[in-house]
Amino acid sequence: MAVAVGDKLPEATFTVMTADGPKPLSSSEMTAGKKVVLFALPGAFTPTCSAKHLPGYIAQFDAFTQKGVDTVACVSVNDVFVMNAWGKDQNVDDKILMLADGNAAFTQAMDLILDATGFGMGTRSQRYAVIVKDGIVTSLQVEEPGSFRVSSAEHILSLL
Repeated sequence: MAVAVGDKLPEATFTVMTADGPKPLSSSEMTAGKKVVLFALPGAFTPTCSAKHLPGYIAQFDAFTQKGVDTVACVSVNDVFVMNAWGKDQNVDDKILMLADGNAAFTQAMDLILDATGFGMGTRSQRYAVIVKDGIVTSLQVEEPGSFRVSSAEHILSLL
């Protein structure tokens, strides 16, 4: 069963790229005492993800911080090197925390797996966004297959 509003965000370890190379970052460490907006998408460098989803959060970053958001994070079932390269390609700078869920551990814990084997992409994440306050999910917006609306930066801003 998928995580619901009021649940604790599942414990999982992401990989993030730092100046010293790849480093682990736990979901609890990322959210402890913070307001976090985390959005998930099927894959780095894919059409909607690169043209709309990530760019929307980059463009609206200041609006998120003005609403008290401490961290805006993007998670995908990609390795840390792909997430880092995509972040550079999209000019995220230090605005968006790029989280690699390479083995889909977090995605499985959220119970929001997307079976993209029919497209040759294997296990991926559904497209969604969560608002998390001190580790507790306060909003969960999961897209219908093929849609891009409720997980957009604009929609999530309207919920804050």
